[in-house]
Amino acid sequence: MNEMSESEFSRKVTEGPESLMEKMLLEEFLRSKGLQLKDLHTLPEEQAKALMTEASKYASLKMAQVESTAHFREKIRGPAS
Repeated sequence: MNEMSESEFSRKVTEGPESLMEKMLLEEFLRSKGLQLKDLHTLPEEQAKALMTEASKYASLKMAQVESTAHFREKIRGPAS
């Protein structure tokens, strides 16, 4: 049984400009399940992957909401000077 270490997780998340926000949202999702990042390595690989898939979907949705809200506000206010 393979286990996902916290450093592996961090390495996968640290790509891209929104990585900090994504990591925060992933952690938020895990907390809603009563878990922390450090708990993932104690779970069976399939369970950890399933949780991370759910967490990734959650983070993607939340980031899309933030992006669309920012786009909407910009559209209403006009481009920043």
